[in-house]
Amino acid sequence: MPERFLESIESWVARSGRVFSWLVLVIVLLMATNVLLRYTMSLGSVWAQELEWHLLVPLILLVMSWGIQSGESPRIDVLYANYPERKKLQVNLFSETLTMAVALMVAWLSVGYVMQSFSILEGSPDPGGIPYRWVIKALIPIGFAMLFMQALAAFFRTLRRYQALEKTQ
Repeated sequence: MPERFLESIESWVARSGRVFSWLVLVIVLLMATNVLLRYTMSLGSVWAQELEWHLLVPLILLVMSWGIQSGESPRIDVLYANYPERKKLQVNLFSETLTMAVALMVAWLSVGYVMQSFSILEGSPDPGGIPYRWVIKALIPIGFAMLFMQALAAFFRTLRRYQALEKTQ
């Protein structure tokens, strides 16, 4: 895989991650406002409560790839930290392959789910809720496609490191 292509994937993922990570601040402020209004003035809004998870969805789906890229993916570091470099690279190749398979499967299977939601212009079932729920659902295949691309880039980077290590031994 050409280096320039890998760099463009990782640059795109990093930029998206940095931009969408700011949603954390927005969500915290929104939740605090909702709670404050509810408990001090008995005011509440279905729209404002739904907006919380409407913002949480892009945060999770569009930032998870950046977490993988930055090495923040979950693993059992107690075991992994003690592995020799060759074994770590093998574990990484396996986990990146598994991540690609799962991401591709979820992205592919979610397209029908999104299309069904779009075909009925699905909105909130609650009065006063946010319309166009299909827009949020459309982020599922997009987020998992990004995860696939990041795992693909990571796989080829790890493969290069593994091949270089094998040549030195």
